[in-house]
Amino acid sequence: MAQERKQEKQERPEKGADKADKAVKPEAEAAATAEPKPRRRREKRVVPRGAAHVKASFNNTIVSLTDPAGNVIAWSSAGAAGWKGSRKSTPYAAQVAAETAARKALDLGLKVVEVFVRGPGAGREAAIRALEATGLEVTAITDVTPIPHNGCRPPKRRRV
Repeated sequence: MAQERKQEKQERPEKGADKADKAVKPEAEAAATAEPKPRRRREKRVVPRGAAHVKASFNNTIVSLTDPAGNVIAWSSAGAAGWKGSRKSTPYAAQVAAETAARKALDLGLKVVEVFVRGPGAGREAAIRALEATGLEVTAITDVTPIPHNGCRPPKRRRV
């Protein structure tokens, strides 16, 4: 019995020997040296009508301009405009974010927007005024803030 085991061990190759004998697969080598495919930029569409979605939270304001199907054309936020911390929640930061998004959309041909406002933030009115001031024609303003029908329990009151 013991002799049979010794013979089996001698016949079996060592564990590390397998890897050294095998050559590197040419597919893996080619994949490592291949250049990544260049990304195609989306062609600029001319969209005359669209929607402006303003999300005004207590901490930030995000403005997204979309085509009628809901595909985002241009967007900006107070954080993307360069503010950090509590300055993002100011009306002026919302105004600058809306102006930036509106300028991008005007370059793509957007002229008329319907505004949908969501959230309780300070930048709601400032963002709408900024959209009008940059040259976009606002046809309607709709408040789409989600209101619970007594859903989740709200956070406890702050004692400052």
